[in-house]
Amino acid sequence: MTLETARAWLAEHAPDLGLIDHGVSTATVAEAAAALGVEPARIAKTLALRVGDRLMLVIARGDARIDNARTKAEYGGRPRMLSPDEAFAATGHPVGGVCPFGLATPIPVHCDVSIRGFDTVFPAAGSLTSSVEVAPERLFALVSRRWVDICKLPDEIAAAPG
Repeated sequence: MTLETARAWLAEHAPDLGLIDHGVSTATVAEAAAALGVEPARIAKTLALRVGDRLMLVIARGDARIDNARTKAEYGGRPRMLSPDEAFAATGHPVGGVCPFGLATPIPVHCDVSIRGFDTVFPAAGSLTSSVEVAPERLFALVSRRWVDICKLPDEIAAAPG
């Protein structure tokens, strides 16, 4: 599963997108940015969340953080990250390789507006060493049904009191 399911999904739905296997860990935003030679913001992290009894994936830029108040306003509850076991069971991908491609179960995928500021972003591709380069609008068209605005960017995080 994992890399193979992502590869198969991409071959069927987006054969023009080449899977990149780096041969080194891309499991964290910092590792992925270093392996790709890009700024951390261009890493499109896929967050596996639970809000109440609903599971969802949210794709956000690498240096953004979930804002609880915005998430509550958008989804009606406070978000909770899935545990590694829950994330694997729901997506079929390990934490550090969670992506919106080739999911084990149908889960709604939402794109945070934070990824829109780039020509291309790099989501993981089902393993701890792989990714794909894709334009944000194309990523949205392939996997999502909804844009959301639930993340704080680094300047908002730095400006926050306390």
